[in-house]
Amino acid sequence: MDLKVKDFESALKSLEEIVTQLEGGDLTLDRALELFEEGVRLSRFCHEKLEEAERKVEVLTRAADGTMKEAAFSPEAEAE
Repeated sequence: MDLKVKDFESALKSLEEIVTQLEGGDLTLDRALELFEEGVRLSRFCHEKLEEAERKVEVLTRAADGTMKEAAFSPEAEAE
């Protein structure tokens, strides 16, 4: 089953809906397992998006003189 969400907010909303359904307890075991699996995928998607956002945040680095200077994050530099 492919995730149909494209952004963090919709994934989080879907995850919240799944949690509500699972907490309701009115599901068959098969349906509960399907929802749980989908929830795990959504959780991983959200986690990846949060990590991506964290890496994109500008990094403050301390210059030799002790002052702070901004350095934009470069995904290419992190991969090296």
